[in-house]
Amino acid sequence: VQLQASGGGLVQAGGSLRLSCAASDRTFSRYSMGWFRQALGKEREFVGGISWSGGRRYYADSDSVEGRFAISRNNAANTAYLQINSLKPEDTATYYCAATTKKIPRGDRSEYDYWGQGTQVTVSS
Repeated sequence: VQLQASGGGLVQAGGSLRLSCAASDRTFSRYSMGWFRQALGKEREFVGGISWSGGRRYYADSDSVEGRFAISRNNAANTAYLQINSLKPEDTATYYCAATTKKIPRGDRSEYDYWGQGTQVTVSS
C-alpha cells in the first residue's frame, strides 16, 4: 500500500490542524496505522496509532502529546487522520504516517511496513 500524508502547514501557536494519510487501495483496512514526527536534528518519535478497525487508539506516553492529539480513520475512504489541537512551537516537525500488520501500533519503527512521505507542520509563536 502507498501512503500520502497531507494537511501540514504554517500555523500560529494555539491553532489546530488535521493531518490526513491517504492510502492507495482498500488493503488499507488490513493495517493498523501509526503517526510519527521528526523535528529537525531529532529522532523520529511515535505520536500514536490506531488499530485496523479504528476501535483502539494508542498515544505516546508523553506530556507533549497527551490530550491534544486525536487519531482516527475512515476505512471507506482509505484515510487516517491526526488532529492536533492547541499547537505549540515544539510541535514543529515533519509528520509521518505508517502502516503495520501488527495488531497494536507501537512506537517501534521497525514494525511498520509502509511509510508516507511526511508533511511539514510549522508552529509560530
